[in-house]
Amino acid sequence: MKIMAVCGSGLGTSFMVEMNIEQILGELGISDVEVEHSDLSSATPGSADVFFLAKDIAEGGQHLENIVVLDSIIDMDELREKVTQTMKDYGKL
Repeated sequence: MKIMAVCGSGLGTSFMVEMNIEQILGELGISDVEVEHSDLSSATPGSADVFFLAKDIAEGGQHLENIVVLDSIIDMDELREKVTQTMKDYGKL
């Protein structure tokens, strides 16, 4: 399984979300999920199983499949909740 964190430029924001997702996966004891980051224009359907996007760019990411919209990219509780639910949805928990 592959998760992609996506932001407008593909630099700081998506990399931070990628690292936070990896931290949460570690806390959950999940090691067989690949996590990457990308800018919105480079993210293509099929390049990941799930895409995590901030709500300010979510409309631009509608072409991607299986998006998870983050209301706040710095809210670890929200991210933990959504990563946990995603792992449950994909049978990883």
